[in-house]
Amino acid sequence: MFICWFGCQPLLRVSKELQYIQFINELTEEDMNGIINEICNHNPKILDLYNEQRLLDCNYKYKETRFRVNLSYSMDAPTVTMRLIKEELPLYDSLNLPDIIKKYTVGSQGLILVTGKPGTGKSTTLNALVNEINENENKKILMLENPIEYVHQNKQSVIVQKEIGPFGDCKTYHEGVVNALREDCDVLVVGEIRDKVTMDATIEMAETGHLVLGTLHTNSCSETIDRIINFYPTEDQQTIKFMVANALKLVVSQRMFRGGYNNLVMVPEVLVVDDHVGGMIKKDKFNSLEVEDAMQSGREKGNVPLVFSLADAVNDGKITVEQAKKEVDVRRHDLLLRVIAAGKQRKYM
Repeated sequence: MFICWFGCQPLLRVSKELQYIQFINELTEEDMNGIINEICNHNPKILDLYNEQRLLDCNYKYKETRFRVNLSYSMDAPTVTMRLIKEELPLYDSLNLPDIIKKYTVGSQGLILVTGKPGTGKSTTLNALVNEINENENKKILMLENPIEYVHQNKQSVIVQKEIGPFGDCKTYHEGVVNALREDCDVLVVGEIRDKVTMDATIEMAETGHLVLGTLHTNSCSETIDRIINFYPTEDQQTIKFMVANALKLVVSQRMFRGGYNNLVMVPEVLVVDDHVGGMIKKDKFNSLEVEDAMQSGREKGNVPLVFSLADAVNDGKITVEQAKKEVDVRRHDLLLRVIAAGKQRKYM
């Protein structure tokens, strides 16, 4: 990731660590205007929109290299953040994800959510799942993205990619999802679910026999369900709980760590929403701890509790015990250490 703003040296984020680009001086106002004009030169309307709204997400291509770009302001001076988009599509088997996620995309319907903080690989996972479907199934896949990152080629499936934004193929995610009902797609991919109206349309799409893949910026599987419920006013929450319990099939929560040799390590948590978990969602008061306990006791159903994923990463030498402990509540530290110890014992038996 490349980050720059007026009056400072530009930065690179490499394996989650920020590093100044030493051979470049502090950027002047002229430098910043030149960078922004270069990014926006393919569409003058984009520059006008940035100047008007003071925020902009877009794509930029230099020769054969593509970037995802965010333009904003800080203390009335422009800032630019650019993230490299890899051209090669990610392969599912290379992402350290359990097979249960791939299994739930095969011939399925309902809602699958991939969640996590920014930079935890949500888009990479979604595109890997789309690539799996494209390789193996005859489907029409509609992807709504802001901006489009990986560009897919039709294989067994037909893929339609639409960019969301003022000058994109569709103005909002909500409009894109609503229109998807008329586009005869089998699989819908929603790049980001940000609000109630988009969630409404997404759930409706899942309830009508489609497979819907989407993302949310939440930190855990149980928090994801809580966030969905709290999109809605109190008087509507009981109704939406029943709809979510029926439509939601799987939640994947991803966390990214800086491992040894500056490698990035992704650690997943997976919740299978079966009848048992669905019953918990429908209760008058949703209890996230109940859901976490259900994941612990229901591993044979495909659930992957966070403590077990963290323990595996520790025992494989990918992350440290201290990194793992920071990711779980203090009350679960003893459980984490017991699981790590049990994993070590199995490894050396």
